[in-house]
Amino acid sequence: MNKNLFTYKKSGVNINAADKFVNFISNISSKKRGNKKNKNIGGFGSVSDLPKDIKNPKIVACTDGVGTKIEIANLLNKFDTIGIDLVAMSVNDLIVQGAKPLIFLDYISINKINLKKMKSIISGIIKGCNISECSLVGGETAEMPDTYEKGKFDIAGFAVGVANKKKILNKKKIKKDDLILAVPSSGLHSNGFSLVRYLLKKRKINIKKNPFLKNELIKPTKIYVKEILSIVNKNLMNGCANITGGGLADNISRVIPNNLCANIDLTKIKPQKIFNWLKNNKISEKEMLKTFNCGVGFCLIINPKNINKINKYFSKEYKPYIIGKITKGKKKVKLNGKINWI
Repeated sequence: MNKNLFTYKKSGVNINAADKFVNFISNISSKKRGNKKNKNIGGFGSVSDLPKDIKNPKIVACTDGVGTKIEIANLLNKFDTIGIDLVAMSVNDLIVQGAKPLIFLDYISINKINLKKMKSIISGIIKGCNISECSLVGGETAEMPDTYEKGKFDIAGFAVGVANKKKILNKKKIKKDDLILAVPSSGLHSNGFSLVRYLLKKRKINIKKNPFLKNELIKPTKIYVKEILSIVNKNLMNGCANITGGGLADNISRVIPNNLCANIDLTKIKPQKIFNWLKNNKISEKEMLKTFNCGVGFCLIINPKNINKINKYFSKEYKPYIIGKITKGKKKVKLNGKINWI
């Protein structure tokens, strides 16, 4: 072969490495289902069946990423949980409509394919899909040497689910005197990491030498699919919200009808240690509430008579508790009092 010829590999793109990665995904994504190989992976498009047991099916689709939490994974050289975050950020949005996740696709763009790193990321994605009881059916891996710096990458996820038309959660179901329940988060989830990283930089904190921060900042996002769909199937909930970027006020307001108000008692919220640590490092309460979930990963809006029936679907760690009530009012969300920080 003429060494003077231009090749894709010389430009920084290794097709052979990409092919090996695709084959790895095909094999590992099939293990859970006992297939020899996932035939969807590596094709031009994936073909999936709609569940036959869902009447009047409606398709629900979501997409999201994990933001600059990726830089924490890079810093710690730990990539086996970031894929769980990726799945969680999309499927937790799907279930707000009462949709069951069916399929998931990923997009990974990277400076240069590192098979060890990529396999670790995809293993996390598959774990997230298994928790959500959906299938990884395809995706895209883009090697982009001039777009990303050495070692840098980004990931995005795309989830598709299905819901019974009559069981889709919408604003019309939310009524005056409904209770608002907080479902605890597993920590920061995948929001606010640009502020966290800025704080670490200004404080000159090395998280590698801080076991508490090292554990908390890489902890994966809680996936609420099983619990929420169990409630939806039993018609025990009128509405819900996934608490992501924008915090309680911004996310709850998205599901409240114009003539009603979600009155939240902030003194009822139970923030985990990581949020107390952030608050104690000169972040205002206003900023905390706008940027982080502050310990509330998901909110349920329910008829008061259903509270005991709902509790049985949650483990002790994620047991819902009352933080507010739906009242009449022009303002969609009203935050009362202050969080009891430690």
